[in-house]
Amino acid sequence: MRRMLIAGVLLLWSAFGSHALASDAGQKKVVFLPGPQSHGWSGHAYTADCKLLARILNENMPAIEAVVIEGGWPRDIRVLEDAAAIVVACDGNNLIGAEANWKALDAVARRGVGIVFIHYALDCGDPFGKYLLDWIGGYYEQHWSVNPFWRAEFTTLPIHPITRGVRPFAVEDEWYYHMRFREGMKGVTPILTAVPPDGTRKGPDGPHSGNPTVRSRLGMPEHVAWACERPDGGRGFGCTGGHTHWVYAQNDFRKLMLNAICWVAKVEIPVDGVRTPTPTVAQMEANLQGERPADWTPDRIRQTIERLNATDGRNG
Repeated sequence: MRRMLIAGVLLLWSAFGSHALASDAGQKKVVFLPGPQSHGWSGHAYTADCKLLARILNENMPAIEAVVIEGGWPRDIRVLEDAAAIVVACDGNNLIGAEANWKALDAVARRGVGIVFIHYALDCGDPFGKYLLDWIGGYYEQHWSVNPFWRAEFTTLPIHPITRGVRPFAVEDEWYYHMRFREGMKGVTPILTAVPPDGTRKGPDGPHSGNPTVRSRLGMPEHVAWACERPDGGRGFGCTGGHTHWVYAQNDFRKLMLNAICWVAKVEIPVDGVRTPTPTVAQMEANLQGERPADWTPDRIRQTIERLNATDGRNG
């Protein structure tokens, strides 16, 4: 009888694999959907970004099963239906595509699934911004928002589960700002806020370069990451940074992003935030695509990681 029982367990393992047992253990699935890499060897490196975050979650958050789905929008939307959270990182609307796919994801979101959009994915174009307003509370609206590179100094952080264990920090990146948020910021909580240099506001009119409203806001703070609670019980998060892969080597930014994904998935965040040791050179290089520039030596990557995390973390 005992041999028959053992054989039965082995048969179940073979038939359903570890995923079924993981689900029985109460894990929540986080699905990362990266678009194709663009902007050279380490810019818009969505697959490398997502795989770095997914690995850290799988290694340090037993309550999460993180999976990265490559190759574009899933042909079978059912792969998303058992997710607790979905993370989208891509260039504009080159991942989700037709509105039929947006409607399918909307149906998933309305069941309370958490939604995260990172960097250029926030610039989804008309008429899709309405979905991001519903899911995460804000988006990049062309001719309203701008996308300059600047060194953002986050000198204070709000008290929120997403900021657990995160120290004030500064880092240079392409931080979009003057986002289009819900009217009155209803349900939206700013997480990262900084004052952009005045020079970033002086661009001519254009879909990304500038507009009169932006130019009138000299010296004013701008929200570049935010959390959202939806009437359907779901949660959302948006972050405008993430153009360069190296920003994820900054310990406080990376911890904040990991915390945000956990919060959106409704997984309890440790009091000191998600454990996330400083990545090694090999970990930061992993999954980058395209031809490696000759000047990006392992030693330069090591120096970049060290510089991003020097002293109080504000030397980005």
